[in-house]
Amino acid sequence: MSFGTVITGAEMGVIDANATALGVSRKQLMESSGNAVAAAVTDVAEPGDHVEIVAGRGNNGGDVFVAARFLKQFSPRVTLLGQPDSITTDISRENWNALQRAEIETRTVTDSMTFDLDDPDVIVDAMLGTGISGALREPVATAATAINEADATVLSVDVPSGLDAASGTFADKAVDADRVVTFHKPKPGLADLDAPVEVADIGIPDGAERFVERGDLQRLSRPKDSHKGEFGEVLIVGGGPFTGAPALAAQSALRAGADLVRVACPNAIAPQIQGYSENLIVRSFDGERFTPENVETVLDLAAEHDSVVFGPGLGRAEETLAAARTLLADVEGTVVVDADPLAVVPDVETAATLICTPHRGEFERMGGRSTDGLDARATAVDELATELDVTLLVKGPEDVISDGKRTRISRTGNPGMTVGGTGDVLAGVTGALAATLDPHPAASLGAYVTGRAGDQAAEERGYGLVATDVLEAVPMAIWGE
Repeated sequence: MSFGTVITGAEMGVIDANATALGVSRKQLMESSGNAVAAAVTDVAEPGDHVEIVAGRGNNGGDVFVAARFLKQFSPRVTLLGQPDSITTDISRENWNALQRAEIETRTVTDSMTFDLDDPDVIVDAMLGTGISGALREPVATAATAINEADATVLSVDVPSGLDAASGTFADKAVDADRVVTFHKPKPGLADLDAPVEVADIGIPDGAERFVERGDLQRLSRPKDSHKGEFGEVLIVGGGPFTGAPALAAQSALRAGADLVRVACPNAIAPQIQGYSENLIVRSFDGERFTPENVETVLDLAAEHDSVVFGPGLGRAEETLAAARTLLADVEGTVVVDADPLAVVPDVETAATLICTPHRGEFERMGGRSTDGLDARATAVDELATELDVTLLVKGPEDVISDGKRTRISRTGNPGMTVGGTGDVLAGVTGALAATLDPHPAASLGAYVTGRAGDQAAEERGYGLVATDVLEAVPMAIWGE
């Protein structure tokens, strides 16, 4: 087959979860996957062949538990590597139990010494799925060796066991498949196989990739062994004519999970900004507004942070915009550009990675086309993102996010969020996420999380919400149900 867009195992997990959020359950997808596996086995097996299915304890195993029900003509035997009570998902366990009730032959192997193959003609490899990496462990390692040594056709499900679906690399003694049936899109590494790969359509709706949904939250985690600084240090550069905007952005970055947030602002307003919260760390520079004389100081601060949010409350004085041009030309790393400095982005060549968060008017002033309708708007955002080589998060009734390669839509948010300050919350949330994620997913999640926080605030307070209501709701928007 011709390999186009490949998708990692982690990304596939996001898409599966988004499909569920859109109403297509993982159980439905597993049934479709199992049917696709059964069809692939039927293609390679001859009448009277013996089919051996070797399954792991995850959803990959669940797929072949379903498949076994459609392969009765081959009298399949299903070997589970592990105990049934350690099957990791409820739907896989349900399908394992269905095999028992249907009197399909099953066995369990927990000790590699007891693993054997009953001289099969076709072996279905579903031991490890797309979420597994590293060296093969027992009893999988022994089973993989036996499968490779068997005189049988080997069909691997999704990826051959031992293929890392993030990096596309193969573990030592990975399964050497004769054929692969994978789901939805190809995975990294499959193009390197000397074997045919079938990509099965299992009914995932296009919206699971187009729309930002709850599944995207799987990109975020807080492991128990986390340490200070692991979730990013963010610098907010703002203030001058306004003090609330940088304070809102900074507090929102903290609420979105950044470990440390500092505010670089004119010393004339530093006390006011500090007064908004004891959680803020303020690093002031000379003067009443951001000017070219302050650029070197801010660049030095920016170099010490994982991401920068540039713009909240800076104003549009000519000397401030001149300083913005210089800073953007010289800064490195990831920068979220918001508010007035957006106007200078098209004029600047920079090595920095920019995430720009304009509303519709700012988007058009940056060179974007005026359009009607969501599809036309998405196309226009894609075009400008490509032209400027930036990630755009264009705010509106539906937020459109594009880096010129991928365009997504976030549908959270409500009319109550037209109140002033919610854009500063969005910039801070996006800055926090950009400290640990790539720009496009950071911007996509920034839009989704901020809109979801606004929806939760509106549910509690109605449309009389203010920006601080939204930032207070950010943690539950990320970590709540």
